[in-house]
Amino acid sequence: MTATAPAPSTARARVTAFLPRLALVLAALLATLFTAAAPATAHAALTASDPTDGAVVATAPAQVTLSFSEQVAMGDDSIRVLDPQGKRVDTGELRDMCSGNTVRYGTALHTGLPNGTYTVAWQAVSADSHPISGAFTFSIGAPSATDVSLPTAQAGGGPVGIAYGIARYAAYAGFTVLVGGAAFILLCWRRGAAERPLQKLVVRAWVTLTAATLAMLVLRTPYTGSGSFSDVFDLDGLRAVLETKTGASLVSRLLLLGAAALFVAVLFGVYARRVAGLGPDEAGRSDGADESDPADEAEGPDDTSDLTFGLAIGGAVVAGGIAATWALSEHASTGIQPGIAMPADILHLMAVAMWLGGLAALLVALHKVPGIERAAVRRFSRVAFVSVLVLAVTGVYQSWRQLGSWSALTGTEYGQLLLLKVGLVAVLLGIAYVSRRWTTRLAEAPTDAEAAVASVPAVAAVGQGSDDVSRETASGAVSEGSDVSRETEPVAVPADPERAAQLARQRAARESALEKRVRDADPDRAGLRRSVLAEAAIAVILLAVTTVLTSTEPGRTMEREAGRGSTATAVPDRAVKITLPFDTGGPNGKGSVRFELDPGRVGANTLHLWSESADGTPFDLPEIKVAFTLPAKDIGPLPLVPERAAPGHWTASGVQLPLTGEWRIDVTVRTSDIDQTTVQKTVKIG
Repeated sequence: MTATAPAPSTARARVTAFLPRLALVLAALLATLFTAAAPATAHAALTASDPTDGAVVATAPAQVTLSFSEQVAMGDDSIRVLDPQGKRVDTGELRDMCSGNTVRYGTALHTGLPNGTYTVAWQAVSADSHPISGAFTFSIGAPSATDVSLPTAQAGGGPVGIAYGIARYAAYAGFTVLVGGAAFILLCWRRGAAERPLQKLVVRAWVTLTAATLAMLVLRTPYTGSGSFSDVFDLDGLRAVLETKTGASLVSRLLLLGAAALFVAVLFGVYARRVAGLGPDEAGRSDGADESDPADEAEGPDDTSDLTFGLAIGGAVVAGGIAATWALSEHASTGIQPGIAMPADILHLMAVAMWLGGLAALLVALHKVPGIERAAVRRFSRVAFVSVLVLAVTGVYQSWRQLGSWSALTGTEYGQLLLLKVGLVAVLLGIAYVSRRWTTRLAEAPTDAEAAVASVPAVAAVGQGSDDVSRETASGAVSEGSDVSRETEPVAVPADPERAAQLARQRAARESALEKRVRDADPDRAGLRRSVLAEAAIAVILLAVTTVLTSTEPGRTMEREAGRGSTATAVPDRAVKITLPFDTGGPNGKGSVRFELDPGRVGANTLHLWSESADGTPFDLPEIKVAFTLPAKDIGPLPLVPERAAPGHWTASGVQLPLTGEWRIDVTVRTSDIDQTTVQKTVKIG
């Protein structure tokens, strides 16, 4: 008698019809997020300040300004100027002085400031969502002692930074296991949808990702601000966070997690019941284990194929949307080529999830589900291979984009972490090669234990009343004449509740022992389980390094900031002001030269030089000379001897700079007939 598959239920038909619509809606949402994202030009870095770090100005400036390489988010309290006693001397009002590609913010100072050393402390949020901060000093008239210590802690540090980092790691881990576990079920082992251990794994991953996203949202205000946990309850701060790109990304992630909850409900509800209702032959064909068998092809596709396709499309769109919430708010959205970097980052995250999350699902299946087929392990091996290829391509591109030079690979924290990550991936691939060998042995050398493993789910599916028979059948298949006896007749439940609980614990212990006996009966399967466990352990460390890497300043930016001490960037329509300390080595040979080039652009400029001794008094040098060199164009040195305007003050007009570029300025000072030195500074003109 030929059995006919039942027609899909009304509920299942509605779910199947709803999934394509859900995929279209989420695709439209994803496209909107992409088009709404305004890519920045580079990772944020402080490129200039007025006054500059260490400068000694003759009169008190009216304001302090900071210039950045890209747009940053700043508030009224983001720039603080402190006098030598630690008292604030700024007005507390942030001035937005941005114009075109120039990103500059400032704050006004009170009038009548006395001479002394002043400290400027600033904090902002970069376009890649990470807080940045810094501090420097300048002096009015002459340097003085100060009670203010430059802060050593970076923004986003302290206990709040640790908590935010833990939430960030939990979010990455939850996403990896959620996407990888669901993909493992749909692509490698569909019958796993009905297995409780895998269901718990995926649901817990969803809960972890949701909780971590909520934690990041409420911690965002103290993380980018005061660093105090009490600001978690600041509703105004939370409202401000929701208006930022990072806040919008976190809210979008929560909305997409709602769609993911629907996906999980269908996967472990309707889909799991349909898969559990298939017979052994249909189940094997559903998993693709016998795809090459003509007899199976004659039978036609199983009646879960349409639901599988709908879940695959909907799941891919939801997973891609969640991955996009990282790509649109962190490193990929800033810097060069954001239009390529963001899709590449999404592919990278998806490949990580498919590989490492699938690995976690395989590990749970090998340890908790004796009935997993060898074909499922082989299919995961192919999925992992493709994921590694995608990881390699996108990883190389991301590394080039974030480093920019070979020196940044070893000379920056980002590059060193990247080398550690590459090393961990190499170790992981080595262990994966061992796992692949175990997989090959499983495929080529079937054992009697596999029959026992396969018999467990088939017998267990008979019903709750046949547990003892199932145990007897499985144990007999594993080891004939086993010393573990099993009763084949129903056991009466005693009236004593304590005795009933004791018997329940004994039955659970026997079932656990039986499952372990079945798992360990196949040495190849046991070897695979050990190698997969080692892979999972390395994967946990790899995710931790990746989390730290995403919150680390890219190598390009770190090199740019490191070079800021030797390269000054001219601010449009503002004079270039630099201070050059010198030491000729002779008596009273220490001092500094303040250099001002106005307006600091191509064409004619006016030069002013002020020389001061170590105690801050004017230093009337016997001789001072200046030379300009543009190494990139082989121009110069162009010598210049300024005229003495006053004691310790020299000037020159009509200083011509013919081209834009990084000009090296050489200032030669002579403090006596034999004591002379040359100090240099590179200034970017144009």
